[in-house]
Amino acid sequence: MTPEPAFLLHKRPYRETSAIVELLTLTQGRVRAVAQGVQRGGSKARGILQPYSPLHVTWSGNGELKRLRLLESQGSTALLAGEGLLCGFYANELMARVLPLEYPVGEVFSLYALTLEALPSPAKRAGALRRLEITLLESLDMAPRFVDEHDAPLDAYTHYLYHAERHCFRAIAPGQGGIDGRSLKWLARGDWEAPGLAGVAKHVTRAALAPLLGERPLRSRELMRRLAERRRTS
Repeated sequence: MTPEPAFLLHKRPYRETSAIVELLTLTQGRVRAVAQGVQRGGSKARGILQPYSPLHVTWSGNGELKRLRLLESQGSTALLAGEGLLCGFYANELMARVLPLEYPVGEVFSLYALTLEALPSPAKRAGALRRLEITLLESLDMAPRFVDEHDAPLDAYTHYLYHAERHCFRAIAPGQGGIDGRSLKWLARGDWEAPGLAGVAKHVTRAALAPLLGERPLRSRELMRRLAERRRTS
C-alpha cells in the first residue's frame, strides 16, 4: 500500500517487545495495529513512534488488528508542555474513544493536525479544541442542530438545555438555568472560537459528545481538573 499520513493516538505494551498502537490516518481514520519490536531497547522505531509527531505508515492484515509495516517520521513533533500537553492528551483520547475503527474522516485528520499547531499558544487552545470537537461530531452525524425540539428556530430570549437524543435544544422555564438563545444563535453561525462564547461552546460540545463517550470518564479531563485546582490554591 501507499504510505499513509498518520498520527499516534495511543500505545500500550504487547508481549515482550511489541506494542498495540491506535493511529489516526488520513484516508482510513482510526487504525489499530501491532508494532513489532518497537519496545525493544535501541529500536529506531521506538523514537519515531511518538504522540504529536507526523508519520508515514503502511500496514497489512484484513482483521481489526493490523500489522504495522512501514514507519517513517515526516516532520517535527509538536512542542507541547503543561496545559498544552494535557490538551493534546485530550485530543488523542477523544479520537481513540469516539472514532469507529477504519471510518474515513479526512477532515478530522486535517483539523487534528491544525489543532496540534495551535496548542502551544494558550490563546488558541480552546477555540482549536472546539473546532476539532464539532468537526468530529459532524463526521459522525452527531453535530448539534440549532433548532428547538419542534425544529423551530431558537429564540434569543429563551433559555435551553441540550437534547442529546435529537441533537437539538429544549426550551426551559425562566430561572432554571440553561443556555441563552442569543449565544446559541451565535454558535449556529459557526463562531466556535469567539472568546465571549468559550464557556457556552464548551458546554454544548461536551453535551453532544457525552452519548458517544458513555459513562467512563476521560482521564485527560480529570488531569485538567487537578491542574486547575492546583492553580487556584497556589
